[in-house]
Amino acid sequence: MKFNFQNKTAIVLMLVAFQFSFAQKKEDNIGSEVVNVVKPYTPTLSDAFKVQETPTLDDEGNAKKETINYSIFSFPVASTFTPSKGKAEGVDKTKQAHLYDNYATLGFGNYRTLNAELFVNQDLGNNDYVGGMFRHLSSLGGIKGVELDDRFYDTSIDLTYGANTNAMSWNLDLGYKNQIYNWYGLPSEFGNSLSTTDRAFLVEGINAQHLYNTYSIGGKIDFNEGLLNDANLKFSHFTDSFGSAENRFYIKPSLQFDVMDESIKTNIIVDYVGGSFEKNYANTNTEPLKYGFTNFGISPTFVMQEDDWTLNIGAAVFYSLENENSNNKFFIYPQVNASYKVVGDLMIFYAGAEGNLEQNSYLDFANENAFLSPTLNIAPTDKQYDVFAGLKGKLINNVSYNIRGSYINERNKALFTSNDYNESAANEDYAFGNSMQVVYDDMRTLSFSGDLKANFSDNVTFGVSGTFNSYTNDFQQEAWNLPEIKLNSNIDFNITPKWFAGATVFYVGERKDTQGNMDIVNIVAPSPIILSSYFDVNAHVGYKHNDRLTGFIRANNITNQAYEKWLNYQVQGFQIVAGANYKFDF
Repeated sequence: MKFNFQNKTAIVLMLVAFQFSFAQKKEDNIGSEVVNVVKPYTPTLSDAFKVQETPTLDDEGNAKKETINYSIFSFPVASTFTPSKGKAEGVDKTKQAHLYDNYATLGFGNYRTLNAELFVNQDLGNNDYVGGMFRHLSSLGGIKGVELDDRFYDTSIDLTYGANTNAMSWNLDLGYKNQIYNWYGLPSEFGNSLSTTDRAFLVEGINAQHLYNTYSIGGKIDFNEGLLNDANLKFSHFTDSFGSAENRFYIKPSLQFDVMDESIKTNIIVDYVGGSFEKNYANTNTEPLKYGFTNFGISPTFVMQEDDWTLNIGAAVFYSLENENSNNKFFIYPQVNASYKVVGDLMIFYAGAEGNLEQNSYLDFANENAFLSPTLNIAPTDKQYDVFAGLKGKLINNVSYNIRGSYINERNKALFTSNDYNESAANEDYAFGNSMQVVYDDMRTLSFSGDLKANFSDNVTFGVSGTFNSYTNDFQQEAWNLPEIKLNSNIDFNITPKWFAGATVFYVGERKDTQGNMDIVNIVAPSPIILSSYFDVNAHVGYKHNDRLTGFIRANNITNQAYEKWLNYQVQGFQIVAGANYKFDF
């Protein structure tokens, strides 16, 4: 067995060696061949197939979180640091001044002047209140060079009762006013043809005093909701010491409602005036002068606002009944104005055209000029239009301005002018050229005005304004007693918390009046008379003793000018009044 295994091994080795030698020999004899490539090799990518299995996530991070309960063990830590407590900054608080419901004022001055006022107000409950006002101003006169009595008295008392509720507020007013004046404006040239004795005797016999009495009742009501916005009404009865009497009544409700998100406001007016004068100045033997007018008016206004524009479009329609002569008239007036914010509140341009039927009355004329004769013609003024444009705004936060130009066309405009001496009425104390009358004219007025107001600080305020007018008349020779220039300025300031002061300056340009027939014997035709321009400087100073008591000194006409406000009516010279004001509660 051993021999055979060795023989087999030898045989295998011999075969392997033979095979290797054969293969080597064959490789050495390979010849050259030409291989032709028919098509280049184009590899292909086999499609991928999605494994349709849901993998199983066995990572530990995906395991459900366990809830861990823990607690903080607090223990004190020793520290030597102690923080200081915060302190709020102190604020100086101004003590709010107490507002008293009532006050009394009393002052005395030269020309034996007395000025007194008393105002009281008392709440009757949560809504009702009652109040009253008493005023008195008088002087015993003493103007240098005046031949007739020049004293005057002006006393009034007003009572009011009202209530304020959630739905509305209203008040009822009662008033009485008594005024005593003298026709002291006797022309210096009056009676020049008479002897000194005769003229003195004539002047001594003139009783220039006349008085007015006014009784009034009225009220106002304001609604917080509803169609009716508010309403005003008033009735007044006015008389004088020469038998004249006048009644005036007006009611002015205002309606407001919205149409298409826009507001429409409508004013309704019913205005009546009627009265009589016992005599006519030109001829005292004629029938008494009677007058009466009832004006019915309606004025709707439509307001439009968009961005910086505000536009008011409306009109006023009036129907006037002349009760004495049946001369009824119909009037239509524009009521249009617009404003545009050119530079915010710094510069606002505005323009418009407005008109109105203005009811004139003896009461209104007497309040403006107390030296009228009780022989007037009363008629309304047809203010056809007032076309205006201007700029207003603020130069800085505490300085405001307003510049305006306008052109006004009026028919039957009332003007004051002096009466001539009337021989046929020589027994009347107002017929010696010492009274004034009312005349009417159709006029056009070109006007420019401007004002500036400044609050330099809480302690100083200042203002200045001026008006320049040019008049064109159709019938009268001049625009009687209307100045072309009017200027005024005022300043008020607090000197200390206790002391305060202020001053006011007025300038009125030349005016023109007319008067004739002053010689009694030789008739002189009326001619224009120029009244000189004048300055009137007024000042006041006061001292606040406490919240209740304040003392004051007022000085008027400091330059002591004997100027004429009306023809032959010189004003009092330098005037000074000292007094005190006391506030109190019941």
